[in-house]
Amino acid sequence: MMIPSQRHLFDIPEDVAYFNCAYMSPLSHVALAAGDMGLRRKYNPWKMFPADFFTESEATRAVFASMINASADDIAIVPAASYGTAIASANIPLASGQNIVLLDEQFPSNVYPWFEQAKAASAEIITIARPIDDQWTPLILDAINDKTGIVALPHCHWTDGGLIDLVAVGKRCREVGAALVIDATQSLGVLPFDVQAIQPDFMVAATYKWLMGPYTMGFCYVAPKWHDGRPLEEGWIQRGGSEDFSGLVDYREDYQAGARRYDMGERANFALMPVAKAALDMIMDWGVEKIQATLRSRTNTIAEHAKALGLGSIDPDLRAGHFLGLRFPKGVPDGLAAKMADNNVFVSVRGPAMRITPHVFNTDADVDKLFAVLEQEI
Repeated sequence: MMIPSQRHLFDIPEDVAYFNCAYMSPLSHVALAAGDMGLRRKYNPWKMFPADFFTESEATRAVFASMINASADDIAIVPAASYGTAIASANIPLASGQNIVLLDEQFPSNVYPWFEQAKAASAEIITIARPIDDQWTPLILDAINDKTGIVALPHCHWTDGGLIDLVAVGKRCREVGAALVIDATQSLGVLPFDVQAIQPDFMVAATYKWLMGPYTMGFCYVAPKWHDGRPLEEGWIQRGGSEDFSGLVDYREDYQAGARRYDMGERANFALMPVAKAALDMIMDWGVEKIQATLRSRTNTIAEHAKALGLGSIDPDLRAGHFLGLRFPKGVPDGLAAKMADNNVFVSVRGPAMRITPHVFNTDADVDKLFAVLEQEI
């Protein structure tokens, strides 16, 4: 199940220890070359044809769908996680007296839309406080009741990787008739996700983190029950028959099949779509389960070493394997991440933890460098 270091596929100098994929992943050589090819098509537009507006985006949509055990018809192409949550918010009804369940310190893109919708509907926001024992799922299940209209969650908490049992949450949502909206930006591509098992109403993921793709690109899963909803944009490419450029002024009321009505404008994105496709293909070639197993082994090793320094972290059974949030007895020292970056060790500080998020390009030497600098700074 273990993947040997893939550093040769990336432009990462040997003296750089990059443990910051939860902030932004590097592009691979192959993804960069795909982007160069995409830009050159615009450089010579006479080499582009109407079919090019559809073929690559459809192929990329299909790869993403296969990653989450969905149909290509269930996938919308979006520019950001916030776009996907906006689609969900625009289509899921919420009544006065209902509530929306969120987590404490949840990423803002899956918070702000629900604040606004709750305000407009005179509904209540229920924010689950961080659990002392790091077990989010029991608290979430307890918070969902017959007044819950929407449950908006990640798969793992973005500050320290605290894991949520989305299968159990999805089951509870269906029992009370609540909609489940997931921002999987911090997990998709590295943590297995099966829409048939979880049954979310909407799920969105930006590509620039664990999907190892470009910025300003993402995908949104839309459950079939929502395929006939209201899109945020009314662009030409979302409409039925848009493949026939000569007939675009024969305006039509019907949309392209499935979730394509929710696609962002200019979804073909000749510069970024090839990058996203190359990155998805690379992940599928490695295998998401193998990536997770490899990174779990890496973060477990780091956690054990950190324990000897008096630093704590979430129990491995309660966190996603690609995340490690190190907790300091007196809090994370001021300026620690910047000091480590000065020594070419790249991590983040989020909430109460120093966040370490490796990928398959990391090596044992990177871990040695991490601790050499960390011990020096603390």
